[in-house]
Amino acid sequence: MTAPRRLLALLVLSAAMTGCGDQETTADRKAREGVLVINNMAEPSGLDPQTVTGLSESRIMYALFEGLVNYDPVDLSPAPGVAESWTMSADGRTWTFRLRREARWSNGDPVTSADFLFSWRRILLPSFGAEYASMLHAVKGAKDFNEGREKDFSRVGFRAPDDRTLVVELEYPVPYFLGLLCHHSWLPVHPPTILKHGAVDALHTPWTRPGSLVGNGAFSLESWEVARHVKLRRNPLYWNAAKVGLNGVEFRAIPDLFAEERAFRGGELHITGAVPPYKVGRMRAEKAPELRLDPFLATGFIWVNCDFQGKDPAVRKALSDARVRRALGLAIDRQQIVEKVLRAGETPALHFTPPGTGGFHATARWRPDLEEARRLLTEAGYPDGRGFPKLEYLYNSSEGSQMAAQAYQEMWRGGLGIQVELRNLEWKVYLSAMHKGDYQIGRGAWVGDYNDPNTFLEMLQTGNGLNQSRWSDPDYDRLLGLAARETDPVKRHGHFQAAEELLVRQAPVIPVAFGRNKFLISPHVKGWHPTLLDQHPLNGVTLAPSKGD
Repeated sequence: MTAPRRLLALLVLSAAMTGCGDQETTADRKAREGVLVINNMAEPSGLDPQTVTGLSESRIMYALFEGLVNYDPVDLSPAPGVAESWTMSADGRTWTFRLRREARWSNGDPVTSADFLFSWRRILLPSFGAEYASMLHAVKGAKDFNEGREKDFSRVGFRAPDDRTLVVELEYPVPYFLGLLCHHSWLPVHPPTILKHGAVDALHTPWTRPGSLVGNGAFSLESWEVARHVKLRRNPLYWNAAKVGLNGVEFRAIPDLFAEERAFRGGELHITGAVPPYKVGRMRAEKAPELRLDPFLATGFIWVNCDFQGKDPAVRKALSDARVRRALGLAIDRQQIVEKVLRAGETPALHFTPPGTGGFHATARWRPDLEEARRLLTEAGYPDGRGFPKLEYLYNSSEGSQMAAQAYQEMWRGGLGIQVELRNLEWKVYLSAMHKGDYQIGRGAWVGDYNDPNTFLEMLQTGNGLNQSRWSDPDYDRLLGLAARETDPVKRHGHFQAAEELLVRQAPVIPVAFGRNKFLISPHVKGWHPTLLDQHPLNGVTLAPSKGD
């Protein structure tokens, strides 16, 4: 996709004006002012921590809001946030958190335990429809409340004995619970602000606009210009404001990789969201100091809509057949994708969960086999692709996504005789279409929310708000349920192994590549550590001026 011509022209002109001699660039000036400029790749779908699902949005959420527990900036281990301390019961099921007295909302109100209860009830309300509500389902009674079987929230395992104490009772011990608490779905919202702009379960109200949003994070919302940028300023009421090294952050929204790189080279950005794939190889060979290729707990894959409800019954019939889904997956040359399209050291994904996630290594394997793919397609009633309906592949507008889409299209045409049309949408529209099931097959990518196999595998459970495949399998649900309650790590991983085998056989998702986080970063930026989840707490980032400044 290309950026709007006017924006592209401005960026090129800016690069030409600022890229010569010793003239101070925007990045230099912003570094001197203590304002970090990041390209977030797209216009955020929203600024409500309980409705957003994208990685790019989550970065803004963690700047505006703070939960009980924070990510440590270096290794993302759990660190105190609003909670200054906590204890766990001997059976691992009850956690008690003590809130710090100095925690404040950006309007000066104290942050209380009641604020957290309000927020957690809000995300669990069935009428709110939060895709990430399942992140709280480990709490006693939370799933029943979220799915409408329990109407009384007081029966859910949350208690607030006083303004500074929170008690959370789990259905079963969760070994990664503190890591789970770091996720943005657990962030608190300011009750009076929510209710000022509508009912507790009202969606898309103006409470997230500049001048209205009240947060409790290290930064406050200064401005939001749609399709251009979101600007944050340092929050003087944040309890740890004295330790925050930045005065502000600007999240730009440049979706085009060419325009993004020109902006970086022209001194408009400190950090990019990606790198043009065709340039990575050369930059790696040249050992370009601005290039970062970080480890990444991520899988790129293809969603298959197993319960397609569109107008074409032939598409519905084809995609509901596991043999067809497997044929699509077996026809993809993953090695060619990582070498010719992605080009940044990614590896072929022959299963869904990245190797080593929480110490887990899946044994189930996709074994690309074009002859087997053709056999399965023939068995399903489509020899050499005859009689197979034309499919539509949905992806978000970006150069990397487009290149991968074109590669899949050709592999399915040449290998199976299947015709696939490509359809690209701007990020927010793409997310909405996927959530509503308005697609046939489409781009998927998942970055772990915490370092455990469950963060990948639970997405495919029946009824999970993130299960965009609409696939349902009782054996799979049973295996994930057993894993959730198993405390022996060997037995727990055994249930995950069986779940991975089911995913290979049923193919509601087609894994393609395990990711690398590739981006360009200015030497001005300090404290942007390599992290598996690509989260970088901004209260741990600083900017150093150029040597000549």
